[in-house]
Amino acid sequence: MAANPRTFADIQRTVLTAHKTSTTENKMSFYDSWSELYEQLQRLGFCNFHGVDGSEGMLELARSKSVYQTLQKCILDTELLPASSGTYDVVVIVGALSEGQVPHTILPELHRVTKPGGFICMTTRTNSSNQLYKKQLEIVIEEMEQQNLWERVRVQEIKHWEKATSVHEAEQESKYISGIIYTYQKSRSQD
Repeated sequence: MAANPRTFADIQRTVLTAHKTSTTENKMSFYDSWSELYEQLQRLGFCNFHGVDGSEGMLELARSKSVYQTLQKCILDTELLPASSGTYDVVVIVGALSEGQVPHTILPELHRVTKPGGFICMTTRTNSSNQLYKKQLEIVIEEMEQQNLWERVRVQEIKHWEKATSVHEAEQESKYISGIIYTYQKSRSQD
């Protein structure tokens, strides 16, 4: 790992760019272009990329990019992450924290695999159909903060997070739904 100091702002901006596009094709192009972005992350000192997904098809797509050192199948609501405690400098979960996908109870597991002083970046939608999930997620976030397990670095609400998939999802005459990015730093005194 490079000794240069790094912040999470660059990674957060990178995650945010996925949601500035308006079409499915543009979003898929963004995710397909991640391999180009890894060079930028490596210059910031992030050199080892490990991925998990519940879909074998997504893992095959990720393997075709030849970027990850390891890729493993993992269903986050039924399995522990396939990593030892304190393994990662940064843990990112994007597009999975919402109703019917990854449960909000996964946060302690994300925390477990993050190194002391490392960062955890999470995203969720803030549209009306995801409000209960978001509320439950934020209860866990706040409990972990009160237990001094992590410290809030930044929480950023995004008005036009992603294009709505139905008229019922769109917000106030917009074709978009809103979202939020949570960035936390794990306490240095934790395992």
